[in-house]
Amino acid sequence: MSDDLSKKGPPDTGRVNMSEPWERQYWSNAFGVSEEELRKAVAAVGSQTDALRKHFKAGPKVAS
Repeated sequence: MSDDLSKKGPPDTGRVNMSEPWERQYWSNAFGVSEEELRKAVAAVGSQTDALRKHFKAGPKVAS
């Protein structure tokens, strides 16, 4: 059975699969961040998209 190329999103929208280059690119674009920023966020809060949304919504941390 072949892939349905009309579907552009990831099969599991609840988590980011960092081992797939196209998913890293998809989620980087979806969150409006670079792949490096996405990698750091996944390392900090995990691969669940809800946690990543909260992380990116909070904005950058500023050292005081």
